[in-house]
Amino acid sequence: MAAPGVIRIGTRGSALALWQARHVAGLLTQNTGIPCELVTIKTRGDKILDVALAKVGGKGLFVKEIEQALIDGRVDVAVHPMKDMPGELMPGLAIGAVPPREDPSDVLVCREASGLADLPRGARVGTSSLRRKAQLLALRPDLCVEEIRGNVETRINKLSTENLDAVVLAAAGMRRMGLWDKATEVLDPEVMLPAAAQGALAIEIRENDPDIASLVRTLEDPAARALVTAERSFLLRMEGSCQIPVAAMARRENGRLALTGMVADLSGEPLLKDSAAAPVDQALELGADLADKLLARGGREILDKILREAGEQG
Repeated sequence: MAAPGVIRIGTRGSALALWQARHVAGLLTQNTGIPCELVTIKTRGDKILDVALAKVGGKGLFVKEIEQALIDGRVDVAVHPMKDMPGELMPGLAIGAVPPREDPSDVLVCREASGLADLPRGARVGTSSLRRKAQLLALRPDLCVEEIRGNVETRINKLSTENLDAVVLAAAGMRRMGLWDKATEVLDPEVMLPAAAQGALAIEIRENDPDIASLVRTLEDPAARALVTAERSFLLRMEGSCQIPVAAMARRENGRLALTGMVADLSGEPLLKDSAAAPVDQALELGADLADKLLARGGREILDKILREAGEQG
């Protein structure tokens, strides 16, 4: 099969998703000389804005329709935030490339306070993430953490429209959208461990499309691939979903991968965290082994309790 005359890129229609897709399109055209065309696809997650993600299916809500377009041949490539990707991909699909990763940290955007420590008792903090909620409550049980949805700018605007004291957002999205001047405090990963693969992009392709695979491979960053492989391996073994507060972040240290993982109750108590290290070529094993370690320390009981309560509420 010859190289395509145009590379069709499937993406959601949000401002951040379009920025990410255009960024990838620019790199692909620069590297291959082939023009790209964006194909905007509305996902179920884009249509359901008034219900918590944990109650309506979690991460897969933002990728399934785009993956189906890839399988059907309506697009050649899909661009997703890696943290939105389910632990197991749809059969017939693969991550063709992981580009260089943006800052994985979370940031706090405050209406008046200078940071997390400066928030008054009982402050109202908005987030769409149970992971963030659990870690906030572990640090500050007095906070009132409220569910908010919407794009980056919408969430920031809710400081005023919903009278919130602060919102928590991903640093990557703030930087990509040119809103970094709105950030009040970058939350140290020791304080707020990021979501697995936060800040990374997934360039998804069909497994049986070697021509597209060779084109997108020009975007690959092996260092970023190793980090997100360890983090996603941890997530998969922990049965991670939007229903469970799970976090993971890997770093390169002295030529090895160092991974920190966390699982917590929705209330932030208990919260279990641990770290491990391994050679870079053992990223998959590192993530699974660290998850097993936390599961044995009480993580299994936390997961069972959360899933049991979710079933009772459902």
